[in-house]
Amino acid sequence: MQNELKNIRNIGIMAHIDAGKTTTTERILFYSGINYKIGEVHDGAATMDYMIQEQERGITITAAATTVFWNFNGTQHKINIIDTPGHVDFTVEVERSLRVLDGAIAVFCAVGGVEPQSETVWRQADKYHVPRISFINKMDRSGADFFNVINQIRDKLGANPIPLQIPIGEEDNFSGIVDLITNKAYEWDNSNLGATITEIEIPKGIKDLVDEYRTRLIEGVAEESDELLEKFLKNPDSITPDEMRQAIRKATLELRITPVLCGAAFKNKGVQKLIDAVAAYLPSPLDLPPVEGINPYTEKKETRTASPDDSFAALAFKIKTDPYVGKIAFLRIYSGSIKSGEQVLNVNTGKKERITRLMQMHANKYQPLEKIEAGNICALVGFKEIRTGDSLTAIDHPLLLETISFPEPVINMAVESKTQDDVEKLQTYLVKLTEEDPTFKVRIDEETGQTIISGMGELHLEIRLDELRREYNIECNQGKPQVSYKEAFRNSLTHQEIYKKQTGGKGRFADITFEIGPADDKELRGLQFVDEIKGGVLPKEYIAAVKRGFEMSMMNGVLAGFSVFNMKVVLKNGTYHQVDSDPLAFEIAAKLGFRNAARNSKLTLLEPIMRLEVITPDEYIGDLSSDLNRRRGHIEDVNSKYNAQVLRAKVPLAEMFGYVTQLRSITSGRATYNLEFSHYSELPNELLEQVLYKIKGYIVKV
Repeated sequence: MQNELKNIRNIGIMAHIDAGKTTTTERILFYSGINYKIGEVHDGAATMDYMIQEQERGITITAAATTVFWNFNGTQHKINIIDTPGHVDFTVEVERSLRVLDGAIAVFCAVGGVEPQSETVWRQADKYHVPRISFINKMDRSGADFFNVINQIRDKLGANPIPLQIPIGEEDNFSGIVDLITNKAYEWDNSNLGATITEIEIPKGIKDLVDEYRTRLIEGVAEESDELLEKFLKNPDSITPDEMRQAIRKATLELRITPVLCGAAFKNKGVQKLIDAVAAYLPSPLDLPPVEGINPYTEKKETRTASPDDSFAALAFKIKTDPYVGKIAFLRIYSGSIKSGEQVLNVNTGKKERITRLMQMHANKYQPLEKIEAGNICALVGFKEIRTGDSLTAIDHPLLLETISFPEPVINMAVESKTQDDVEKLQTYLVKLTEEDPTFKVRIDEETGQTIISGMGELHLEIRLDELRREYNIECNQGKPQVSYKEAFRNSLTHQEIYKKQTGGKGRFADITFEIGPADDKELRGLQFVDEIKGGVLPKEYIAAVKRGFEMSMMNGVLAGFSVFNMKVVLKNGTYHQVDSDPLAFEIAAKLGFRNAARNSKLTLLEPIMRLEVITPDEYIGDLSSDLNRRRGHIEDVNSKYNAQVLRAKVPLAEMFGYVTQLRSITSGRATYNLEFSHYSELPNELLEQVLYKIKGYIVKV
């Protein structure tokens, strides 16, 4: 029964930092019987925060997976859970988790409401069409306001929140909830960590409120089908709880509504009802459309259904190195099944991989399995080359699934090992970290020979360097954090590149004429390649090689060595030699052509612009606004929130180093802030030459 597809739930827990995701997950593990005691984040004892850095800081850094079993309405459900980080520097963990999950729990703080990172993760869930339920946590905190958070979910996230519960009391008086579906009230017994739930009378003080919201809920449910509407018109109370749940489930799966529940995870209230809601309203693998991909041989779209009888297809969404078992790949299996010892095809590399061991995860512990079927999330070891986003399929039925897109790093730092003995070790382990974290990049600066690491923020780089020190015993000297700029074309030009090489035997020859310039869509990342070759003047494999050459060239621009944000290349003409031409010659011609054309083009730098939110007492707004104006910031709005002011602005990252010290100084330590990436924008002309001088060490006229 545990393996029935309709009873499997693959879910993620997502939220702004400090909303209570990990605390909620710990309660789920306790009430489902996986853990015999509750691990607390503030004690550094949370099961899902198993990294030393997580335990020290009390934050989640890496997405941890686990599996629990839960009985709802007499049916055993298998729930695969991924607890994701809330800090914006580790947004990659949320991105790759949502790519493979079927549903999500969005956790909101009853005091803070919808915060900046809440909006980011909500947009990520929208991008992957993930149905979600909302859990308003920390109802026991001073300033908790259930209905205010519901309004924020509606206004800020553009969602349609539907309360399925009404809290009994708020702040210190929060004692339980009223379930609007069953029209019953429940309280949690604190003597046994909230494991006992007692049904009570609905308090008279909220009876009218409960009746109002229950009537609204029944009216909404009645609109879901003609049959329910007919029942509603005859007698609204004749609609049964099961009929209501089915209608709510249908609307949730179609992303028309977001059911809202409430509780206080730290005080052990409301979590069991939340797990019930996961089983009742979030999708099973069978509720999702068949997964689509491209057959690499026919280049046609194909689908795979969530059935163990279909051909095997899975996506690797995370790579991790474990000190005991080596490299581990986390897989979401979309169709078919896989056995220990079987061979599969990595469609991205074209190579076969033998799976030596399969495992079910529980944070950083693993349970060996012989076979895993469609609809599940698992881990495997014993592979040679699997990267994040790779498709693994049956050897005779290849299918390239949509890969995972990751944000570009916005901050750089130069690093070097403190001892000569660690130079090679440093390079080896930095490569390992890039395999595990696609937003962590490493490159060697061509001019200085320095090793440059790039990431999503100062905390991100700090954590990665801490890992090198603790796990691999490598001490590093590090430079100051620097902004990761992007290069961009301002104009288009046409260029011809002829590549000839004669070495006595077979030579090399390639000739291409192309137009190069900015992409048509300013927001596009990467290469916009247009093939205008007519009448088979160049073979297809040569055209593909030209495209590959330009894509590789974009990694290092000619202005300052930064990657190129976007560009458009129109391949207009070309010639080849019957003997001396091959794909490599055309790839080299594209690389040379890029550099030569770029040197004759008008180039500029794009800088990362950050979205800033500051929560501050009223009296400091004027000083903060002045400070942000000095930092080239653009203030978007200022709103009141819980006896404080919320200032939102867009500010260049280059101006934000050391901002926390200045903020504490201006506000006497009374303000808090959140900073996350927004977009890239062209660097003003008056700053361009200054930045290039800092980078190159000499004046560059542009």
